[in-house]
Amino acid sequence: MSRTASIHRVTGETDIQLSVNVDGSGQGQRNSGVGFLDHMLDLLAKHALIDLEVQAKGDLHVDDHHTTEDIGIALGQAIHQALGDRAGMRRYGHFTLPMDECLVTSAVDLGGRYAFEYHAPIKADKIGNFDSELIEHFWQSFAANSHSNVHVVLHHGRNSHHIAECVFKSLARSIRMAAESDPRSDAIPSTKGVL
Repeated sequence: MSRTASIHRVTGETDIQLSVNVDGSGQGQRNSGVGFLDHMLDLLAKHALIDLEVQAKGDLHVDDHHTTEDIGIALGQAIHQALGDRAGMRRYGHFTLPMDECLVTSAVDLGGRYAFEYHAPIKADKIGNFDSELIEHFWQSFAANSHSNVHVVLHHGRNSHHIAECVFKSLARSIRMAAESDPRSDAIPSTKGVL
């Protein structure tokens, strides 16, 4: 069964077309108009092994906030839709990822309920032209719209770019683990029998 979804989100601030294949290989084009965000989405697709297509037009003359937020929303909605009833998948994933001087642990539960804990501060206000606070906001938007628990902890790190990459790569690996098929069960992974 194909685990794919497409979302077209149009607001007064953005026009987002996004599609995912949860069982992909990292293929697709990311064209958000925000170079740093495209770089992070490339990392996400590669390390989660999801095919991800993103075409976005946003009010970048204002700033990157609405575009980043709405891509997080659309990605969350697409993952939620693609996973369907979640039968036969692992549901939980976690990963501790080292990147140079940084170390980040993330954990996700793709079980249909929202919770978000984020403890990965970036001291610099900007990474290039990108507002550092948007890293957290992207993942909060994703968690709420994928109906997932998302937890992130930065153990240590100094370089702002490295911290952002470490967060995206760690969460990508956690999502990959959680979304993978469970070789021991094709049931819905809950004692309730529904997620």
